[in-house]
Amino acid sequence: MSTPTALGVAVVTGGASGIGAACCRELARRGAQVALLDRDERAHMVAREVGGRAWIVDVADEAALACCADAIEGEMGPAEILVNSAGVIQVPLPPERLSMASWDEVVRVDQRGTYVAAVVFGTRMASRRRGSIVNIASVAGMRSMPLHSYAPAKAAVIAMTECLAAEWGPAGVRVNAVSPGYTRTPALQAAIDKGERDVSALERNAALGRLVEPAEIAHAVAFLASADAAAITGANLPVDCGWLVAGSWHTYGGLR
Repeated sequence: MSTPTALGVAVVTGGASGIGAACCRELARRGAQVALLDRDERAHMVAREVGGRAWIVDVADEAALACCADAIEGEMGPAEILVNSAGVIQVPLPPERLSMASWDEVVRVDQRGTYVAAVVFGTRMASRRRGSIVNIASVAGMRSMPLHSYAPAKAAVIAMTECLAAEWGPAGVRVNAVSPGYTRTPALQAAIDKGERDVSALERNAALGRLVEPAEIAHAVAFLASADAAAITGANLPVDCGWLVAGSWHTYGGLR
């Protein structure tokens, strides 16, 4: 097996756990110097594991994120890669029971936080005329779901991916998205363990009959971030074990 090509400095938001942590591990394995941004102190533990650095920051805070970008560039070098993985989830409530405070927090982190990080780091990439951004969206942004804050926020991430890809393409910056399906993150596993989610229902609604593993999302992210995807920008790649293609079969009795 050949040695992976070094990727330079990779910034991962939401790198303390789940998909973000898996992205940190995979990018480090491929030779990147990883800078973790998260509001969870566990980011320091993941940073030590991958030989990187961690900054505790709220990704929706533009001024704080700009300070982090300055610190990363001064201590590690300019960011070649940005993975926007920071996000919060939402309880599937009907609109009349979903408080606007909860709605606002999801949009603030998932939508605003992704955009702020993309602007802070992407503007610097554009000035250097190179860089790759991968936004973590979701299949929830591609279908109707009882997630009246999360799903629209993730749809916005897909839209901003396309907008920024066109904006910064002439400057040599690629912007893509990965849309995970139901992924065995610590948050989902905790819900399964507490009986809040039926894992068999999640599995049988995917063509491959299983959940996605965080490392599988990380592999897709690392590909899109790498030179192997040099001609790809503005794309949204679902990594969902075939959840998107299986749903319409239920009107015919389900998958055979």
